Amino acid sequence: MLNERSSTQRASWFVSVFATACLLLVSTNAAIAADVPDFMKIVTVGEGPPTPKDKIAFDNIYALNEGMFPIYEKTLAIFREHFKQRHPLIMALFGGKGGRFILYRPGHEPLEAESPPAVYRMAKSVGHCAMATYDLVAPYAADGGADLAWLGEMQAYRVRVKTAMDSLDSVDLKPEDRALLHDALRQILAFMDKCIANKSFTYADIEAYARGIEPDLAKLIGVASSAQVGHWYKVMEQWKQMLGNDWDHTYALSNSIYVARQNNILFSLLVQFFGVEAINDRLLLLETTDFTATPDDMMNAFIRIISDRTLGQVFYKNYRLMDYELLGGGGRKAIEAEAAKRGLKAILPSLVPFNSHEWPWKTDPSSGTGPASLEDIH
Repeated sequence: MLNERSSTQRASWFVSVFATACLLLVSTNAAIAADVPDFMKIVTVGEGPPTPKDKIAFDNIYALNEGMFPIYEKTLAIFREHFKQRHPLIMALFGGKGGRFILYRPGHEPLEAESPPAVYRMAKSVGHCAMATYDLVAPYAADGGADLAWLGEMQAYRVRVKTAMDSLDSVDLKPEDRALLHDALRQILAFMDKCIANKSFTYADIEAYARGIEPDLAKLIGVASSAQVGHWYKVMEQWKQMLGNDWDHTYALSNSIYVARQNNILFSLLVQFFGVEAINDRLLLLETTDFTATPDDMMNAFIRIISDRTLGQVFYKNYRLMDYELLGGGGRKAIEAEAAKRGLKAILPSLVPFNSHEWPWKTDPSSGTGPASLEDIH
């Protein structure tokens, strides 16, 4: 009995001590928390409800996805080196000088071709000048330019326009091209001078300016396009001859933003040499967010596509499956299901084979109405 009583007493004493310790700890923590200034409570551990268990579990599972990225980046670098050792690659990038063409060959340093003739940039510059002059006045058209915020900027830009026109005689140009550039700049100056002299303008003035210079702009497009395409044709002919038998396993890619996607000049030019059967196979068009993209960024994006094709073959027995969003198939079914719940017909594009060689832009003439080219507008 004595021993039992002693054991009971000891247990009671232990519980009492433990409870007291807990109370002291809580009160101590409470005292510490109370000592923390209010502005610190937003970052203090212990403030607010505890982290739910499902949140912890989610973080543990999603950590697998986060951990994938360093693995993916490491193998991407390996795939990149393996590809460069085995295949030539032609990169045709948009740029202010009419594009950049870079040839990568196994065992050689990258070879970058010269830019198109200077007339390309001059024609493009004058054409853009006409558009920029419109942009100077367009925001103020509603009140006829009464807000003179445009005036100083137009006066400054006019100096550049006049200097450019005075410089035409000093550049190497065909007489007809020089005359075209001169006439376009003359019309731009005339519109500027009228706006500056009157310190105002009307929408009718803007429209008359646009209608008057439009024929010159169409001609400038022709001059620039001929110079650009003719130059790159010669480069591609030289490179194809240089590569010889390696041409059959050469890849090529170009970049595009939304406005340059339809009738993309550089991609269309590459197709002339690679053929339709190479489209979306050895010849790729990568959508980018800027007109210009670095070769390194383009290379990494390209290698991701090529390396993922092997993954598609291993997992799904289809070499081209991974060229497309894997969730897309499930997404289509989900859209159809949700539309059906609401009594609606889902609007979705037709399913086409993964290995399609269609052009990567609109090609069906019956899909819309209206003009399809600048010539059609007239």
